Amino acid sequence: MAATRLFLRASPVKCSLTGLTGGVHSSLGSTLLKLSPACTAKPQAQRRHAAHFTFHPEPAPSQYESRATNPPLTFTGTEIEEQVFIADTHCMNVSAGPTQKMNLFQSVTSALDNTLAGDPTAVIFGEDVAFGGVFRCTVGLRDKYGKDRVFNTPLCEQGIVGFGIGAAAAGATAIAEIQFADYIYPAFDQIVNEAAKYRYRSGNMFDCGKLTIRAPWGCVGHGSIYHSQCPEAFFTHCPGIKIVVPRGPVQAKGLLLSCIADQNPCIFFEPKILYRAAVEQVPTEAYQIPLSQAEVLQEGSDLTLVAWGTQVHVLKEVAAMAQEKLGVSCELIDLRTILPWDTETVCKSVVKTGRLLISHEAPVTGGFAAEISSTVQEECFLNLEAPISRVCGYDTPFPHIFEPFYIPDKWKCFEAVKRMINY
Repeated sequence: MAATRLFLRASPVKCSLTGLTGGVHSSLGSTLLKLSPACTAKPQAQRRHAAHFTFHPEPAPSQYESRATNPPLTFTGTEIEEQVFIADTHCMNVSAGPTQKMNLFQSVTSALDNTLAGDPTAVIFGEDVAFGGVFRCTVGLRDKYGKDRVFNTPLCEQGIVGFGIGAAAAGATAIAEIQFADYIYPAFDQIVNEAAKYRYRSGNMFDCGKLTIRAPWGCVGHGSIYHSQCPEAFFTHCPGIKIVVPRGPVQAKGLLLSCIADQNPCIFFEPKILYRAAVEQVPTEAYQIPLSQAEVLQEGSDLTLVAWGTQVHVLKEVAAMAQEKLGVSCELIDLRTILPWDTETVCKSVVKTGRLLISHEAPVTGGFAAEISSTVQEECFLNLEAPISRVCGYDTPFPHIFEPFYIPDKWKCFEAVKRMINY
């Protein structure tokens, strides 16, 4: 930092700070680089980029499943089940319609736009959403739909979610934004003790199933402790809510619209490193992707790879490396919905391959990979050819300049693949 301050004082001197932060550009470093584009201390080719993966756009969809939901179940007396979810009953294929090139944050905006246009009860609220939000996910919506439907809240996550619960219970489609997933913890009590239990404790007389909570999630290259966390595992121990993480723009829009339409409170985590890095052809009309259905992205016979969000793209590269360098055929699964998760698809794959690697950015201890591992161990024990492997973040706070060493990159995952194959 002393060197940085010296640099700032010596403003006439134009040179780059590449390398001062270990090659991972902080916001300050990025600003300084923009101020001095013509001069760098190292050759341009040596600059280290924050992204630890390559995003490959998926083909534009031709059709998607549209789901019709049941009316809320009615419970009397002792008929109340231990875990209450309102389930979907049937699906129908619908045309995806015209598409437009969108990055992930634009696909989120499109989903919110579709919702506000089609549902007069829908409201969007959170810190700074009125002007578009820090990631621009709500840009233009206040001007289009009015300040009564898209509005700012005080800086109080507990209040944001508490307001959302009340609005949803009163019949509104409530879409709350937590500015960063790292700051969702002040709202933990409202989510776990109120939103998730509202239907159960009233015997289904009342519910807040029309509540959706959005939050930017995951590492971004320079987020450090308070702008990089993946807190999904904290909420998976709580019956009554659904948790979803998309891997790209097409998935983000369809899954977000499914969350908004679902009759249960949902938490929708958005990988912020993909907001601009991921670009695809996305249908402009509303469509839904079914929740709690994992997707097999690549068929394989030797090893099953499971991830969600950004880590799916890391494991895509691992699968390619395993095939090229080891001749190993990997089956890649995007879990998509973390709770309730698709045990059938994962277990069916492990029965075929005999090996399972699970990877996520969150710390390994108590991460959701442990739940997947436990379930697969119970269901597929006799089919396993090697111990299940978890390649995750370390049990430390999320670092800043050491982020490249912390994240479960393709090299760590590839080493785990080699160990499993050679077991």
